[in-house]
Amino acid sequence: MDEGAQQTRPARRPGRMVGRVLGFPVYLHPSMLLLALLVTVVYGGYAETELGLAGAAAYAAGFGFVVCLLGSVLLHELGHALTARRYGIGVRGITLELLGGWTELDRDAPTPRVDALVSLAGPAVSFVLGGLATAAALALPDRTVAGQIVFQIAAGNVIVAIFNVLPGLPLDGGRALRAGLWALIKDRNRATVAAAWCGRGIALLTAMSVVTLYRLNVLTLFGLVFILLVVYTLWQGAGQSIRLARMTRRYPLVDLGTLARPLFAVPSGTPLAEAQRRADAADRARDALAVADSSGRVVALVDAAGSAAVPAERRPWVSVDAVSQDLGRLPVLSLGLSGEQVVRAVQAHPGAQYVVTSGEDVVGVLHIADLAELLEPRRAARRPSGR
Repeated sequence: MDEGAQQTRPARRPGRMVGRVLGFPVYLHPSMLLLALLVTVVYGGYAETELGLAGAAAYAAGFGFVVCLLGSVLLHELGHALTARRYGIGVRGITLELLGGWTELDRDAPTPRVDALVSLAGPAVSFVLGGLATAAALALPDRTVAGQIVFQIAAGNVIVAIFNVLPGLPLDGGRALRAGLWALIKDRNRATVAAAWCGRGIALLTAMSVVTLYRLNVLTLFGLVFILLVVYTLWQGAGQSIRLARMTRRYPLVDLGTLARPLFAVPSGTPLAEAQRRADAADRARDALAVADSSGRVVALVDAAGSAAVPAERRPWVSVDAVSQDLGRLPVLSLGLSGEQVVRAVQAHPGAQYVVTSGEDVVGVLHIADLAELLEPRRAARRPSGR
């Protein structure tokens, strides 16, 4: 299954970079190695029993089939990537994983039309590959290794193309549906939520269908497990789309001027317990605890998680310097950034806290937990609280 052209992904890379194709970085997820091994073994057994190949030749055919599958997935994703580039949208990379692949874009499509074109470019490539492979299969002799591989590649590409144009996120057809709803109601976030719920509906219908086929002995146990894994991925992807749409809707609420915590500075060498006592006494316990040098200049920030990890009985003996980070080594956010710019910067430079500046002046500290609470209040309400 292809997850289509995705905009928001974790900043850490989920796989190893294996090279560049047409200038796009290509990453291989570890799960793809599992799939490659599984398909090689299964197809090798098929080649032995059905095609008459023996031993190493059968599994070499299985490996060749895996390479063709990977090539098909890569070409599908290149359809997304090249179309995005055509419309001025940057591509961070293409990742190939267990159930297909995804293309990471550096921003959303600017218009519904571009969104639809980028989304449908991948299935269009798969349809073309399926057509070319079908023509090749008809030209090759039947019951040969080459003929069988080409026929199955043709069938695979056509099935992938048809499945991916189903109208529900995270499938490509769901992104096209989102684009159409966006054009109609003029609200991309609401359109995303609607298309994601359609995706969950498709996942449920698919699950019920495959269970029925299994009970009728039309589908093998392996096929049942594999398709249910696809269904689970669909459900999770739709849920992530809903979550991101709700977050994006709250971007205008992000104001660093009010969200950043003011600094409460203590001299270098102050015991952690004493620093916390002073903050409590000044009714500034929620402020960002900072470390100042002998001239009063702030030089470091106390790491909230690090200080919380110090047992209470040890805090009188642990200096604030021991649980602090140098100011110059922390990521910086400018006070004038918009909500979307703040989120993009946080995705690019993950961390627990960020220095907020106005010109050359440090005006406060943004805790990532505060940003998460603003963007996802439902999740924050379910989290256990603690100092």
